[in-house]
Amino acid sequence: MGQKETLALGHEPPAEGSRWTLQEVFDQSYRRLVVQLYAVVGDAGEAEDLVQEAFVRASASGARFLRVDNPEAWLRRTAINHQRNRWRKLRNFTRIRPQLQPSNDLPGLDEHLIVVDALRRLPRPQREVLALHYLADLPVLEIAAALGVPEGTVKSRLMRGREALAAVLGNEE
Repeated sequence: MGQKETLALGHEPPAEGSRWTLQEVFDQSYRRLVVQLYAVVGDAGEAEDLVQEAFVRASASGARFLRVDNPEAWLRRTAINHQRNRWRKLRNFTRIRPQLQPSNDLPGLDEHLIVVDALRRLPRPQREVLALHYLADLPVLEIAAALGVPEGTVKSRLMRGREALAAVLGNEE
């Protein structure tokens, strides 16, 4: 078997002293790794995400990745470990999720929910400035800096947002 065939199959390490590029490993291993991870997770999109994340980590590791004996096995292990970490986080979140549910016995909660629902109906730029100004208590200057827009734009969006919010809330009554 030739060197490229060995690398593509991922069963044996490349010959001593040989080098490959990340692009070569990607070209030879990506599809196969996606299929393998699909068999593990049962979702094609998630399998692609996991393999892509493994390649990102390989790229970030630089020369260390180029020194591994079997790059495809390294990528497979990295992708599977990443999937296990995702699963653990989801499992842990599922355990604490009931504790995170908002309590409905807070006074005035219903009125706030009506306003939040009305805000969701506004265009994103107006919703952003209204939320930052009224809910986060930020002045116009800080909102402009946070959003990367001029102060005048923030003032204009606040004015139009107030009018639109009043119209939405007025229609609900």
